[in-house]
Amino acid sequence: MRILFLLFISFVIIFADANKTENSLDQNLTNLDLTQTKEANITKNIIENLQKDLKNINETIKDNIWLTQYQNHLSYQKLIKERNELEKQLKNIKNKDKRETILDDIKIYDEQILLLSEFESMPFSRLLETKDIPEYKKISTPFTILSGLSYIKQLNSQKDEYKSKLNQIVTLVEKLKEKNDILMTINSYIPNDENITKSLSELNFTITEFKSAKSLGKTTYDVYGKRIDDRINLVRSDIKIQLKRAFSIAGWIIFILLLSFIFKFIVKKSIKDNERSYMANKFINFLNFTLIILILIFAYIDNVSYLVTVLGFASAGLAIAMKDMFMSMLGWGVIMIGGTFRVGDRIKARKANGEIYVGDIIDISLLRMTIYEDVTMTTRENRRAGRIIFVPNNYIFTELISNYTHSGMKTVWDGIDILLTFDSNYKKATYIVKNIARQYSKGYTDIAKKQMNKLRTQYSIKSPSVEPRIFHFFEPYGILISIWYMTDSYATLGLRSTISGEILEAFEKEDDIKIAYPTQTLLFRKEDLLESKKEMIKKALNEELKNKELNNKG
Repeated sequence: MRILFLLFISFVIIFADANKTENSLDQNLTNLDLTQTKEANITKNIIENLQKDLKNINETIKDNIWLTQYQNHLSYQKLIKERNELEKQLKNIKNKDKRETILDDIKIYDEQILLLSEFESMPFSRLLETKDIPEYKKISTPFTILSGLSYIKQLNSQKDEYKSKLNQIVTLVEKLKEKNDILMTINSYIPNDENITKSLSELNFTITEFKSAKSLGKTTYDVYGKRIDDRINLVRSDIKIQLKRAFSIAGWIIFILLLSFIFKFIVKKSIKDNERSYMANKFINFLNFTLIILILIFAYIDNVSYLVTVLGFASAGLAIAMKDMFMSMLGWGVIMIGGTFRVGDRIKARKANGEIYVGDIIDISLLRMTIYEDVTMTTRENRRAGRIIFVPNNYIFTELISNYTHSGMKTVWDGIDILLTFDSNYKKATYIVKNIARQYSKGYTDIAKKQMNKLRTQYSIKSPSVEPRIFHFFEPYGILISIWYMTDSYATLGLRSTISGEILEAFEKEDDIKIAYPTQTLLFRKEDLLESKKEMIKKALNEELKNKELNNKG
């Protein structure tokens, strides 16, 4: 019995150990499956992240001009290959319908190949080409310095443009290398994927192509940049020469101007007579201008004698063949140099037939002055204004042209005539008129004083008084009061209208001032007046009798 109990105990212990061992094995298998699942998920996540990186890289480089050119080249090669395969198939096909279908496909391929024909050979030939360096026009005067600076800017722009293209291929190669590293990493996780292996092979070939293009581009850029730098240095050297020449000429001109200023100061202090002072200043200005012209001629004209000869023959020919045109061109030169007329001046031009035009200069060209006809006393008479008038420049030599605003003058004299009856108090009228004119023209009078003082330094002006002036004259029908005052050169009618209205209102308030106008006095004899009254009474009575008869009949 004891033996059986021991056997039972031993069996229980052995069964428990076996069961424990089996449970442990199952647990280990479960843990192994979980580990493998986690690793698979991690690998999947890594691959997905790498694929996202690939997608980002592709998005970054999709618009790269180098890659676009290369893809067009590959597309061209692919089309050629597929077309050749169709031609091979065509040789072995006897069926008419199939042959026509293949021929149609070949035509489509030919059209596509024609569109991509420029990418037949080297895919990067167009991008590696450099623009021709523009022709350089030598800078020979300071006035062409700006064109030289513009030329340098253009060269730098071409150089930067090529460098920008080169930077794009450098960036592209770096991105393709990153793409290659990502594909290799994916390939390590999926070693037997044929698509990845094929992509790696194609990508390595592409990287090799772009590296070769990058190397060629860098070499081309170095040579191209050196040529541009040499040209820029040449232009800068010419600019420096012209700047030195310009500073030298400017120095001489400033020196001459200082001398003329000193001489004018000496003339002003030593010569008291205005006319002699004016003539001396004129001579100094002429000498000053002549010296400056000579400096410019000898500085920028190599063969002066040749120029003088050519100008002599040319001037003679023009003077004979085109007298008026030549005179207009000469007049333009006189206007430009002398400053007699400027754009904005108000002038009055008189034709040989007596027609007069008043207006503002709006343009001065080589052959004529263009004026805009304003509303003035002249247009008030003929009732025409607002026209564009063309005045030939030769009129300054042959006809009379008046300048209302010469040398900055803004005022002119204007006058109003008032005719009073002989029995009017002309002294009171004179006082009233003068006060009104002085009141409304005061601002223009002050301006005129300043301008006249300035003009005295240029012209010999004897009596620069600009205060209102009043005069009296006997006329057949009364005494004439003539008032003269300063007014705006461009608005004489406005002030004249204002002053006329004020004078009229002032005279209406005075009983002893009467404006004269043409009248007639009729004288009758006494007998004639009596006969006239009788006739009038008789006619009135007859009319009354006729009216009564008509009323009775009615």
